[in-house]
Amino acid sequence: MMINAAAPEAATRLLQFVNASPTPLHAVATAALRLEKAGFRKLREKDDWEKDLNGGGKFYVTRNQSCILAFTVPQKWKPGGGVSIVATHVDSPNLRVRPVSKKAKVGYLQVGVETYGGGLWHTWFDRDLSLAGRIILKEKNGGFTSKLIKIDRPLLRVPSLAIHLQRGSGDNFQFNQETEMMPILGMIEEQLNATADKKGTVEVKATSVQEQHHAALLEVLSQELSVVPEDIHDFELHLYDTQPSQLGGIKNEFIFSPRMDNQFSSFCALDALATFSTSPSYSSYSSSVSNNVNAIALFNHEEVGSVSTTGAESSLIPSLLSRLSPTPAAHAQTIARSFLVSADMTHAVHPNYLSKHEENHAPRINGGVAIKTNAKQRYATEAVGRFLLKKLIEKRAGKVQEYEVRNDMACGSTVGPALSKIGVRTVDIGCPMLSMHSIRETAGTHDAQSLIDLFTSFFEGFAELDAELVVD
Repeated sequence: MMINAAAPEAATRLLQFVNASPTPLHAVATAALRLEKAGFRKLREKDDWEKDLNGGGKFYVTRNQSCILAFTVPQKWKPGGGVSIVATHVDSPNLRVRPVSKKAKVGYLQVGVETYGGGLWHTWFDRDLSLAGRIILKEKNGGFTSKLIKIDRPLLRVPSLAIHLQRGSGDNFQFNQETEMMPILGMIEEQLNATADKKGTVEVKATSVQEQHHAALLEVLSQELSVVPEDIHDFELHLYDTQPSQLGGIKNEFIFSPRMDNQFSSFCALDALATFSTSPSYSSYSSSVSNNVNAIALFNHEEVGSVSTTGAESSLIPSLLSRLSPTPAAHAQTIARSFLVSADMTHAVHPNYLSKHEENHAPRINGGVAIKTNAKQRYATEAVGRFLLKKLIEKRAGKVQEYEVRNDMACGSTVGPALSKIGVRTVDIGCPMLSMHSIRETAGTHDAQSLIDLFTSFFEGFAELDAELVVD
């Protein structure tokens, strides 16, 4: 007898978001579309926001196409009031095309790539890979524009070495990331504009895009965008797995997908803010003088340290706080009244590796949101933040789990510690998952709604809850 169970609707929408977002650039564009449908208006950082912010409203801003900040300002909100922020990241470990990618050996066209982040790189072998990112194009009027591209068919593959050619190493797969992890694009044609040396390696002089990359690659890109190859002046391309994100498990309890870390959290933050801002209760929330500005920030470059103009250590959130409360006194009050939830995925207990978890801190998939604590401050959680999060989860009848790493293991980090430097109270949370940083990860379908519920509770009720707590 076949068992088939319907997945929670939120999980289905999560799949759609991830499948549309093979890169941070696409995730930002997808988020912007969702926000605009919910009535958010785009602001530009180079403009003066003072007139826009007076009287409240719903706004979003992007930076370099690769991070996005969205926020709602209550009608009666005044400088010095609090801001409720959910911060996530939209980047994931992957392979990226080098600025000079043109390589070839013994009849194969190859593409030079660089590893980004700490990936489980062995999972990238023998997968159907394609390209997505952005391309700088020359326009007909003589100007230039940056356009997103996503090629939906498999183009590349990193082939593994047959077991017959590596006897004795099958149980300990090791490889050189520079020389043995280079994807193949196709076969060399006789008219290839390069001369192979005696070893079969093509030497290339790189002075333009046309010389830096294979003509066959540029042709594919130009066809996808309906331009000529000469119109391509530069690009930023990521490799991604063409197998879509999908439901799995005997009762559809799992999501089998790339980029769960951390597009899962990013989607839930986006969904909660967009949905709450269009709900019947939002009007009364917006008209109250005591309620907070609600904000989400989807950052880039967390996987490599968050130190960039679009990462968590950038000026994005400090700039928002300064624009909302431009005087020093009001700015200090806003920081004191604000709260930030850093949302990043966490490690679910693994049935085959139970010893990798401290026995009382082993969160389970579909077991509810996990609060992440680390005494060494790799996570920003402390007792007050943990208390507030638990109360917010309780308001929606949700479940709470705790995660803390073993003493004999290193602890990862998140955007939380970086953002806590601003002075805003911060807590780290996440939903449990397996195979983190693999090209195919595993998360829980029910956890998506649990996280959305928490964020909704945070947006609609944090200011009231915070007023009941006396600390300083």
